[in-house]
Amino acid sequence: MLQLSKRARRIRLSPNAAAGQRAKDLAAQGRDILVLTSGEPDFDTPAPIRAAGIAAIEGGQTRYTAMPGTAALCQAIAAQLARSQGLDVTPAQVVVSNGAKQVLYQALAATLDPGDEAIVPAPYWPAFIDMVLLCDAKPVVVATTPANGFKLTAEQLSAALTPRTRVLILNSPANPSGAVYGEAEWIALAAVLRAHPQVVVVLDEIYEHIRFDDAPSRHLLVLAPDLAARTVLVNGASKTYAMTGWRVGWGIAPLPLAQAMTALQSQVSSAPSAISQAAALAAIEGDQGFVREAAAAYRRRRDIVVDGLARVPGLQLLAPQGAFFAFVHVGGLIGRRTADGRVLATDADVTDWLLDSAGVAVVDGASFGLSPYIRLSTAAADEVLRDAVQRIAHAVAALPEPGRG
Repeated sequence: MLQLSKRARRIRLSPNAAAGQRAKDLAAQGRDILVLTSGEPDFDTPAPIRAAGIAAIEGGQTRYTAMPGTAALCQAIAAQLARSQGLDVTPAQVVVSNGAKQVLYQALAATLDPGDEAIVPAPYWPAFIDMVLLCDAKPVVVATTPANGFKLTAEQLSAALTPRTRVLILNSPANPSGAVYGEAEWIALAAVLRAHPQVVVVLDEIYEHIRFDDAPSRHLLVLAPDLAARTVLVNGASKTYAMTGWRVGWGIAPLPLAQAMTALQSQVSSAPSAISQAAALAAIEGDQGFVREAAAAYRRRRDIVVDGLARVPGLQLLAPQGAFFAFVHVGGLIGRRTADGRVLATDADVTDWLLDSAGVAVVDGASFGLSPYIRLSTAAADEVLRDAVQRIAHAVAALPEPGRG
């Protein structure tokens, strides 16, 4: 009889994928479903980037590349980091992979041993937890609060650290909350980390260019350059340039860690597609007008959702500072009974009810480590989001009054 490994039994299918599949199944049955489960830009990859991919094919760039990525792309990534954040890194510190998710896994696999601990603030991207488990390590979840903007505080970090802590995973701008760490917060966290030199910081910046503050703060490593020797920066082309299907992400790490990540990649997948790397190079070195236009669109869409849901009784939403998600508190709906007699006991119940009654597919907050919330993606057309907000409002208004029905 086939027996799966303990490692395989510890992980689960991505909650986003599971929620999205149920929505697609209902749509295939003829239901009118608005699918707001996926963290994927709804824009097409810009034409110049697509053209660069085509030119790479026609020019014969269809062979293996260097294991950590082409020299040109690694150089461009280092140069972009210098322009955008004022950080000086060498191309040798860059590892290009099949998406940022692979970069994250390789960074953790090169850092964690069985029994080690990784601190993960909640709400979190679910893959953080499963990747730590894949490394036979222990995720230490620290719940953040709306009062602190869903950001880990220095006091919380200090309390969570133990002699077994090897990794701190941070995500800014964050999925699902849209939280963005500011300078004072970076400085406070850095002060705690200095007393724990064994801790590697894995900083997921995949939404770096999708933020809504008019005066972006200085980078953690500009404020605390002494942490550079134990910090991994994770980024990619997917969100910034609407290139999810091209599968290009990258990490920038201290040289010994970058070399270890490259060695892991050599045994897991080899280098990413030469064609995708050529397209990513064109994206980074080309005109950045699309990046600015997309960020403006995401800001407008955030406002549609924030303003619309603010008028719905039972829902609360802290305006996201970046990324393209809304993390909505649904505590005012918990305990309510639906028209067909179901009790909304959990945020998963709320998610199922919204799909069945309103045709709006979202993801439950429990999947992100914090309840009772739901997450909906704002990476959808304005009219789709207006329709979704209206459907949610109508569904909530149709709930029987508490204690009745």
